[in-house]
Amino acid sequence: MLLFCPTCGNVLIVEEGQKCMRFACNTCPYVHNITRKVNNRKYPKLKEVDDVLGGAAAWENVDSTPETCPKCEHPRAYFMQIQTRSADEPMTTFYKCCNAQCGHRWRD
Repeated sequence: MLLFCPTCGNVLIVEEGQKCMRFACNTCPYVHNITRKVNNRKYPKLKEVDDVLGGAAAWENVDSTPETCPKCEHPRAYFMQIQTRSADEPMTTFYKCCNAQCGHRWRD
């Protein structure tokens, strides 16, 4: 939690005073003794992130190939190829396990 000096507007620092901790300004003589526990937690709200592969609908009409799942060792996997880098780089192949209980995703 940042507190600002009411006199000059600079950020107050915490320093040890004679009997207690206090807020003090580095540029002017303002000090304020801390008389109670100061805490304030704020958790930032996370942005909603879109699935870069298009979500569940992207996997509806894809082909399957004989590729072994590294998680459940199912012998087939769905695949799609997407250009993730510049045009002179090869396409990235994304796989999804055909086993409905697994559904593991990986890339090559």
